Amino acid sequence: MRGPDGSLVVGGCDVRDLARVHGTPLFILDEVDFRTRAAAFRTSYAAGDAPATVYYAAKAFLATRIAEWVEQEGLGIDVASGGELAVALAAGFPPARIILHGNNKSVAEIERALSVGVGLIVIDSLVEIERVAEVATRLGVTANVLVRVTVGVEAHTHEFIATAHEDQKFGLSLSNGEAATAVGLIVDRPSLHFAGLHSHIGSQIFDASGFEVAAARIVDLAADLAADGVVIERLDLGGGMGIAYTSHDDPLDVADMAAAIDRIVVKSCERAGIPVPQMAFEPGRAIVGPAGITLYEVGTVKPVQLDHDLVRTFVSVDGGMSDNIRTALYDADYTVVLASRESTAEPMLCRVVGKHCESGDVVVRDAWLPADLNPGDLIAVAGTGAYCRSMASQYNYLPRPAVMAVREGLASTVLRRETEADLMSLDPGAQPGQSSSAPI
Repeated sequence: MRGPDGSLVVGGCDVRDLARVHGTPLFILDEVDFRTRAAAFRTSYAAGDAPATVYYAAKAFLATRIAEWVEQEGLGIDVASGGELAVALAAGFPPARIILHGNNKSVAEIERALSVGVGLIVIDSLVEIERVAEVATRLGVTANVLVRVTVGVEAHTHEFIATAHEDQKFGLSLSNGEAATAVGLIVDRPSLHFAGLHSHIGSQIFDASGFEVAAARIVDLAADLAADGVVIERLDLGGGMGIAYTSHDDPLDVADMAAAIDRIVVKSCERAGIPVPQMAFEPGRAIVGPAGITLYEVGTVKPVQLDHDLVRTFVSVDGGMSDNIRTALYDADYTVVLASRESTAEPMLCRVVGKHCESGDVVVRDAWLPADLNPGDLIAVAGTGAYCRSMASQYNYLPRPAVMAVREGLASTVLRRETEADLMSLDPGAQPGQSSSAPI
């Protein structure tokens, strides 16, 4: 929303005040928006004939504050590394409500997960079965595991975020029998408990059609296993629900998507003649993505004549691909607006670019911003709550931005801004009196 004098207001906070106090670039998270979406997922997916547990996908964005919100809203968390697990545990998140993912979990990560009592570990390869079983035996515990099944369904999304086709690194193939083999190996190991099956078809999914094929195939596998006496307690269909980055995106409402998937699962189980397992879903982007914006200060504004009729104005900001790699990596598109004021000037064709030494350092490829845009103006890019700060880097030695939570006119720090001292802290040559040499 806009304030009385035209500046953008988020969570009751004027973005000009946030920029003045906390600097730019700045990630701003609307706490109420996050919590509302989390609650909507929890209630919507629990409401059907196949009630489901919702796990927040930590890879979208995680900090201890986020983990606290997730816990308070009644969701679980899925983590994909020892670092994400450490953050969740530091927040006091109940380990039994954590799922550990990853295609290459280390022995140390597995050991920590089992030591603290993580609820589920998702098996991603045949070799991982023995790795988890050995650690569980050594610790004297039983590991509850799901088998991630590659079901051969391609979500209509970017190649790098489609995850259920055969030619990629995740999961065990349904078509060549690897998934069924994995289940048999797990059942034979006393330190492992086979809890069920997992599937994830990709990200930025706008309808339930991909889930329909995936659910049918994974339920057929469950029926075959049940015929051999293997009980399928859980069925986790992953996440991937999309969000609207621009006006061209049209995702299903959360409740509508939940109802559609519920019908698909129930129908598939009835057809296969098996009971409906305990369901689970793992949204991340759909919860945190719309809750976040990135605030930048405009620097250089440079018009470039493309042809005799067309001028594109390059609008350089004080961040770029170090705080949002998605445009360069996925060709992602965003909505951007003038945030510090309103303008009645004619719109001009712009490309919002960063300050990094890369021609591919683009934040918004094509945007229409007011022709009176000037250095010092603030612009805001919407939908950056997911996969921006979590994928941020220190390229060109730019400190990573702060993340501020806003609610009812108050702002609080989720992650502080990095400093030059932080950038130097890992470089022994930058520390007076320290040597970079040591005995091997």
